[in-house]
Amino acid sequence: MSIFYGLGSYSYVVIGLALFCGIHSYRRGTLGRWILWLLFLPVIGSLYYLFSEVVNAKRSFVKPTNYAPKVVASGANIRKLEEELRFTDTFANRIKLADAYLAGGQTEKAVGLYKASLTGAFNENEHVMQQLIVAYSTLEQYEQVVPLAKRLYKLPQFARSRSHLLYAQALENLGQTDQAETEFKAMKGRYSYFEQRYEYGLFLMRQEREEEAWEIFTDMLNEEPHLSPIERKSNRIWFSKTKEELRKISPSPKTV
Repeated sequence: MSIFYGLGSYSYVVIGLALFCGIHSYRRGTLGRWILWLLFLPVIGSLYYLFSEVVNAKRSFVKPTNYAPKVVASGANIRKLEEELRFTDTFANRIKLADAYLAGGQTEKAVGLYKASLTGAFNENEHVMQQLIVAYSTLEQYEQVVPLAKRLYKLPQFARSRSHLLYAQALENLGQTDQAETEFKAMKGRYSYFEQRYEYGLFLMRQEREEEAWEIFTDMLNEEPHLSPIERKSNRIWFSKTKEELRKISPSPKTV
């Protein structure tokens, strides 16, 4: 192939890497987005693909029970952070205390600190806006979630973030079901996005579209055996919840 002219023996490595990325992308349902990169810029395209779709995906495997940063939310720790902020009022100290408030269930206090911190050089701080989305969702102030999510929307990492899921749920709660479904569909990659797809299935059930929800849930469970042990462990809760929801759906001639 002329694309690989001049690469010598390295062309086999490049071809193999591009093929791996192509197969991986095909399994995830994202090949249309990557095919031109892999065909015409195989080295750069493959490296870019590996970083954005493989490395970052592994970093996204987190336990679903706690979406706030790993901070100690005990009363003693919060009092210590409050003292630190009174002594030194800095952006870092405000955010550490706000994160602790959020993790400890003091959501309104967290919101106050986050909002006060979105000024000057920190007006577009990604962490603060993501935490505000979590806090406003917890408080069911969905109208506050939407403008924050729109500020983050064009960031590459937003697509697979929890903020994106909360944005879709906020749109549904505001009655914008068509737009909410558009966002849920944007999080439907195969062999990934299991929490988002589970929540999309619940969305479809709320819309009385049980057959479509059934298809989403069964696709997820059919993919489970093909995942790596780490992926299965990381998403175990979503497979368990999916099985529970399938039991609530009227029997179908199809089987899992």
